[in-house]
Amino acid sequence: MSRRLPRCGHCNPSALDPHDAFRIIQVLSDPNEETEEPAQEHTEEAIPRVGDKSCFSCPPQGTLNRIITDGVMLSMIWCIIWLLSGSEALPGGNIFGLLIIFYSAFLGGKLLQFIQLPSVPPLPPLLGMLLAGFTIRNISFISKHVKIHSNWSSTLRSTALTVILIRAGLGLDPKILKNMKAVCLRMAFGPCIIEACSAAVFSHFIMNFPWQWGFLLGFVLGAVSPAVVVPSMLCLQDSGYGVDKGIPTLLIAASSMDDVVAITGFNTLLSMVFSTGSVINTILSSLWDSFVGLIIGSVFGLFVQYFPSGDQARLPMKRAFLVLSMCTSAVLGSQYIGLHGSGGLFTLVLSLIAGIKWSTEKIRVQNIIANAWKIFEPLLFGLVGSEVSISSLESNSLGSCIITLSLALCVRISAAFLLVSFSGFSFKEKVFIALSWMPKATVQAVLGPLALETARLTAPHLEAYAKDVMTFAFLAILLTAPNGALLIGILGPKILSRHYDPNKIRSSLPSFEVH
Repeated sequence: MSRRLPRCGHCNPSALDPHDAFRIIQVLSDPNEETEEPAQEHTEEAIPRVGDKSCFSCPPQGTLNRIITDGVMLSMIWCIIWLLSGSEALPGGNIFGLLIIFYSAFLGGKLLQFIQLPSVPPLPPLLGMLLAGFTIRNISFISKHVKIHSNWSSTLRSTALTVILIRAGLGLDPKILKNMKAVCLRMAFGPCIIEACSAAVFSHFIMNFPWQWGFLLGFVLGAVSPAVVVPSMLCLQDSGYGVDKGIPTLLIAASSMDDVVAITGFNTLLSMVFSTGSVINTILSSLWDSFVGLIIGSVFGLFVQYFPSGDQARLPMKRAFLVLSMCTSAVLGSQYIGLHGSGGLFTLVLSLIAGIKWSTEKIRVQNIIANAWKIFEPLLFGLVGSEVSISSLESNSLGSCIITLSLALCVRISAAFLLVSFSGFSFKEKVFIALSWMPKATVQAVLGPLALETARLTAPHLEAYAKDVMTFAFLAILLTAPNGALLIGILGPKILSRHYDPNKIRSSLPSFEVH
């Protein structure tokens, strides 16, 4: 019986299909045996036909089935919470408000992902989450039923900050920092500090901010957002852009350190602004807080390196739980006992030291922490959006905020361009690096509301400045996060050199020829 051999390399210059390779080897090994087509080919061909009628079948399948299932599950979650907590899960209660903000922010992020324009990178989901919270606040029918106590929102934001710092600590690679320590340190410290100083100067002369409030604002604005930069850089890295000079690796490593610098500077200035003592005592107190966090974080980091031991089951889950529980307790506990600056440094040091020992196993812990961030991200940006009302955005102050923010951002971009000079990068690559250092989101979403809550609790006469800082944080996220993501996605493939093409690598598999 004559049988048709599958297409080979001389018939089709593209990559050889794995199923065809299997059939060729089977024919060559036993010409008399009938070659059976893999059942997967028929299955794959049948899937589209089933999917076409899934929405119209009874019972429904596919997307419609998933929507109905998710809706019922969300309803049952609310029902169980209501039975356990009572009025807290009803309109006006804290749990009800958190559920509304979480679900709205989650849907806002998902809806934004469906907005796909030709040849334009997707917008970050956090923008949709921010706008969802802003919409809830400014629709009176909804906002009067969504009430969240300040203690609840403050605790959630502190926990979100803890998750951010854990991801930053685990994301630091000592080997990369050693190889690129000079330029990495310059990018981590330079643009943040320079933007903080420039924002202080511009806000002082344009908006009449006191100098301490100006520097506080500067460190709120000075942090870059890993939530925008890291996914964009990983996408470019997977496509082979900028890999030969380590540009994605440099920006991923420096973004974590940049956040730490901004948070440390903010905590120091926050103590100075709301302190009743002398400036010297405030600075010494901040140094003491940092020392305590460094020492205790190192001790607990060494502990987590060896406990649990490597022979235990579900090792990544246990390690992630210990890190999350220890760091959250440290951040919330340090605020309770008055050591405000020690919790964040404790979290960073513990995560960094623990990750050194875990080596290749660290990626599994990072994935678990990333899943935890998926829960806190909608809450964080939804709460930030819900803090801003249209009535508080006066036209005059809004224009001054945008001007101050734009000038400080120009100084930051220029500083980043100069700081990567003489590091082996071309002119276009330096432009790309400088523009990639623009997006702001996560740190601003935590620090902006923190200044406002502190003013409301301890110094109500300073609440006007705190509201302006909150407005700056909101505008910084709204303007820089989507534009930064678009610039990275558009300019990266056009400016950076491509070290390899994954598509060409996949298509260059050796072809088989049968005679």
